[in-house]
Amino acid sequence: MTAIYESIQRRWPLYLGGALVALLAWSAFNAHGGTPEPIDTQHLSRGAVIVDSGLLVFREGLETILVLAAVTASMAGAAAIYRRPIAIGAGSGFLLTIATWFAAVWILGQLGAGGLAVQAATGLLAVIVLLVVMNWFFHKVYWTGWIQNRNRQRKKILEHASLDRRRATMIGLIALGLTSVYREGFEVVLFLQNLRLGYGSGVVLEGAGIGLALTLLVGVLTFLAHRKLHYKRMLVLTGVMLGVVLIVMVGESVQEMQLAGWLPTTMVPLAIPGWVGLWFAVFPTVEGLVAQVLAAALVLGSYFGAEYIRVRRPRARAQAIARQREAEAPAVAPLAQPLSTSVETTAS
Repeated sequence: MTAIYESIQRRWPLYLGGALVALLAWSAFNAHGGTPEPIDTQHLSRGAVIVDSGLLVFREGLETILVLAAVTASMAGAAAIYRRPIAIGAGSGFLLTIATWFAAVWILGQLGAGGLAVQAATGLLAVIVLLVVMNWFFHKVYWTGWIQNRNRQRKKILEHASLDRRRATMIGLIALGLTSVYREGFEVVLFLQNLRLGYGSGVVLEGAGIGLALTLLVGVLTFLAHRKLHYKRMLVLTGVMLGVVLIVMVGESVQEMQLAGWLPTTMVPLAIPGWVGLWFAVFPTVEGLVAQVLAAALVLGSYFGAEYIRVRRPRARAQAIARQREAEAPAVAPLAQPLSTSVETTAS
């Protein structure tokens, strides 16, 4: 059992990825129909909607846990009392997220939730925000900078902690926990609205519940069991999967804008398998295919561009400076002849 546990702990991303590939293969063998019809208003399968919803919730929940873990990492010993107000704020942020969900449902209902224009506008907004979130040039400001900002706020609040300012300190820590959670929760509400408008609240909430359960599991392991998880691996894996969700959302949004009359529909003679349309919202139209290719190119291009600026360019500059210094260094005078050579010369 110990060997199995260690294998799962080390290689769980590989096992999870294999399970997802098996799920897609199963859907391919059991799918019926040929090329998907872009005029169909509901073309994603129930399983695809559940997976997309769950992944969006789990990804944002994972980022929330990492922020809270970074904020509370130094709160040990006597400082552990400050974890409670942060937990209260985090719970309040979760409740505020639920309230935002119902507010968004009500507002979209007043605007005419069944209208194609509302669906197209909601989908376009969600795609734009997701593209920004996944842009690696913005990543330092969006993710790394956000964690640094939370830590600076925590230090600033605790620096003024005293008996006279205890109430203000607790309020500040509650606000810190609330904003850390609600920032991600608001994004989840935004991302899920387009799926809800197209496929109903029931199937979306089913996927959201699965994503929330996974988030709670990671949270329990992090804060209660004090386990050191491979957060980087989880972020990389969920990031790749989120890229697939982006492609799906782009295909959905283009199709909705075509149905709303915002974009033309130019068909191409491609025989796209039915399961590809059911899971990835790929349609035989020029507009949809081009938009999905551009979205993938933007994410991949920003990644390789950021890697070049952050890693490869500084490394190349360092190597060039080292070569220049070697070329400019004065020649070293030759050392004295070896002892054996001197002895042979004397003997001769």
